[in-house]
Amino acid sequence: MILSDYKDFPQTGRIISLDWGLRRCGIAVSDENRDFAFARPQLYIKSQDELVQNVLGIVTEDKISGIVIGLPLHSDGSESDTTKMVREFAKSLSHNTDLPIIFVEENLTSSAAQEEIGRKSIQKIKAELDSVSAKIILENAIAILKRI
Repeated sequence: MILSDYKDFPQTGRIISLDWGLRRCGIAVSDENRDFAFARPQLYIKSQDELVQNVLGIVTEDKISGIVIGLPLHSDGSESDTTKMVREFAKSLSHNTDLPIIFVEENLTSSAAQEEIGRKSIQKIKAELDSVSAKIILENAIAILKRI
């Protein structure tokens, strides 16, 4: 189920966050106490169905209690074509799990991730950027949840 309010999101348990892209999906998972967020290897997207199945495998393996998905918005808060694709992916994911799904605005997470990664080769940056972005999205979600 896709939630619109953080108050309805589980207050305990591990969370997974996703930084969806057309070619890659960044993944990060919190610890049980939600004190830390850990970037996982990104998934390369061959099809949305395969991505959904891969995410559900991680959800089961790590005993996840909720899903956070980064939502790309324009700087004025309006939605882009990518925003619509992310929402479609979330809808597809929600049809395959009963876990709550919530969105977190992801503006500037790629820039913050680039700063965190530092100076590396383009190849290494591409291999890490989406999952480090997912980690930042997850850290933002955890901060929001702790304020509630």
